[in-house]
Amino acid sequence: MLTRRLHRYSMIKRYGKIVDTLIIYEFGHIADRLKINQFRPLSSRFKKREQKMDGVISHPKRVRMVLEELGPTYVKLGQILSMRHDLIPPEYIEEFSGLQDEVQPFSYREVREVIREELGADIEELYMHFEEIPIAAASIGQVHRAKLKNGDEVVVKVQRPGIKKTIEADLDIMYSLAGFAEEHMPESRLYRPVEIVEEFERSIHDEMDYTQEGRNAERFANNFTEDPHIYIPGVYWDHTSMKVLTLEYIDGVKSTLYDDTVGTGPDKKQIANIVIEAFMRQVYEHGFFHADLHSGNVFIMKNGKIALLDFGMIGFLSSDTRNLLVDELVAITRSDTQLYIEILRDFGSIGEDVDIQSLKIDIEQILYKYYGRSVKQLDTVSILEEMISILRKHNVRVPPNVALLSKGAMTVEGFGALMDPEVNMAAIAEPFATRAIKNRFRLKNLAGGVYRDAYNWSRVLHRAPLKLSHILDIAERGYLKLRFDPHGFDRIVAEIDVASNRLSFSLIISAIIVGSSLIIQTGQGPYIWGMPSLGVIGFVMAGLLGMWLVVYILRTGKI
Repeated sequence: MLTRRLHRYSMIKRYGKIVDTLIIYEFGHIADRLKINQFRPLSSRFKKREQKMDGVISHPKRVRMVLEELGPTYVKLGQILSMRHDLIPPEYIEEFSGLQDEVQPFSYREVREVIREELGADIEELYMHFEEIPIAAASIGQVHRAKLKNGDEVVVKVQRPGIKKTIEADLDIMYSLAGFAEEHMPESRLYRPVEIVEEFERSIHDEMDYTQEGRNAERFANNFTEDPHIYIPGVYWDHTSMKVLTLEYIDGVKSTLYDDTVGTGPDKKQIANIVIEAFMRQVYEHGFFHADLHSGNVFIMKNGKIALLDFGMIGFLSSDTRNLLVDELVAITRSDTQLYIEILRDFGSIGEDVDIQSLKIDIEQILYKYYGRSVKQLDTVSILEEMISILRKHNVRVPPNVALLSKGAMTVEGFGALMDPEVNMAAIAEPFATRAIKNRFRLKNLAGGVYRDAYNWSRVLHRAPLKLSHILDIAERGYLKLRFDPHGFDRIVAEIDVASNRLSFSLIISAIIVGSSLIIQTGQGPYIWGMPSLGVIGFVMAGLLGMWLVVYILRTGKI
C-alpha cells in the first residue's frame, strides 16, 4: 500500500513538472486542453514563472526545448519521432534530429556494482584492465574500454542504474498524455499519439536489452562473413547480459576523420560505395538492416576493412514486405497508380478517413514524373521524401518498419554524400533492385505464391460452413450479443465516480457536524473547554476533513 502511494505521489510530481514546463515554453493552452492543470503544484500557481523565451522562437524549436527539459526519456522519444517522416512535418524532423542523448556519466562505483550483479563477479576477476573514465555516456548507458584476461581489447557497455524504473514511470505518463490528447484534442489523432508511444515502448525496451543488441551484431556478422570489405565486431557472450554488453574493440578511425591520401586503404569514394552496397544487400537480400549508418557508426580499420558499429537501431523486413516494396518499385516505373494504391492497402496503410480519389490524383502526379525511367535513373531518397509528404498529407499510415527503412535510406545516403558528394545511390541500388524484380516474377516464385494463396482460401472455405452454422445456432438460441464500446466512455464514468465520491464525502462531513451539534445540545459529560468532549471531537474531525476536501479540490483545479 505504501509503495503504491509513493508511486502515485511521484507520478503526480512528474505531471506537475510537465505542466510547469509546458507553461514555461508557452504551451499552457495544451495543458488546458489535456485537462492536466489539476496536477500543477500549488507553489507554481501563485508565483511568477521565469520567462525563458528570448525573442521569437519557432514552434518546433520550443517543442524540442520542452523534450530536453523533461529529460532523457523524452529526448529518446524525440529521436524516435525524428524517424517518422510520414507523421511529423519536416521542420519538426529537423529540430528533433538535433536532440543529443548526452548526460553526465554515472560513477565507477555504480559501474562495478552493475557488473558484479549482472556477471556474478568483480571487475578484477573478469577483466585484466578496465578504464574508469567512460569513452561515451548516454541516457541508457555508457561505454568503457577494457582488456580481457586473455589480452583481447574490448569495449564494455554498462546500463545506467535505475534507468528501467525511470523509463517505465515515464511510459505510464506518456500513455496517459497520449490518451488525453486523442480524447480532448481531435486534431492530434492525425499523428496517432498512442501508436507513437507504443512504437517508442518497443524501441526503448529493445535498446535496454543488451543481449538483443549482441544478437543483432552476431546476425550481421553471419550475413557478412563472405564480404571482404565489411567487418562486424564480435560479441563476448561470457561477459554479456541484459545490462552489460562486451564487444570487440575496433582499432580504426572514424570515417569523417579518415585521410585517404595516407596508406593503401580505400579512398572515400570507395568507402561510400561499399557502405551503400552493404545497406542495399541488407534490404534486398537479408531483410535485416542497420537503420543508423551515419559517420559515427562507420570506422575504417588499419587493414582497410570498414567496420559497422552500434546495432541498437535495427529494422526487419519479412519476405512479404520485401515483395510489396518490389511491387511498389514496379508501380513507380510503370506509373501504375491503381497498383500503388492497392499496395498501400496491402500494407494496411489506408484507413476509412482517407480520400482515395484525392490521394490518387497526387500519386499520379508523382508517378508521371518518374514514368519511363529505369531503376538506375530513380533518385530513391527524393522519391521517398515526395511520397512520404503525400502520404502524410492524406493521413496514410506507414508501417513502422517501412518508416524506419526510409529513415535508414536517407541516413546512408547522407553518409555517402559526406564521403563522396558525387555518389549516385540509385546507380548503386540498381543491380540489387533489378535482381529483386526478376526474382519476384520468376515462375517458381509466382507459382509458390499462387499455391500459398490457394491453400489459405481452401482453409477459409473449409471452415466457413462450420463457422456459419455456429453463428446461426447462437442466434437461434437468443445468445447473439452486440458489444458497444463508445470512445471515451470510461473516462466519463471515472469523472462521475469522482464527483459522486466528493458528494458522499461532503454528506459525511455534514452528518458529523449535525451529530456533533446535537451531542453538544445534550450537555452530557465528560467535558472539554466546558463542552461535551464527543461533540468537540466531532467538530474537529469535520473541520480537518473539510480542509482536506478544499485542498484536494484546489489541487485538481476543479472548483
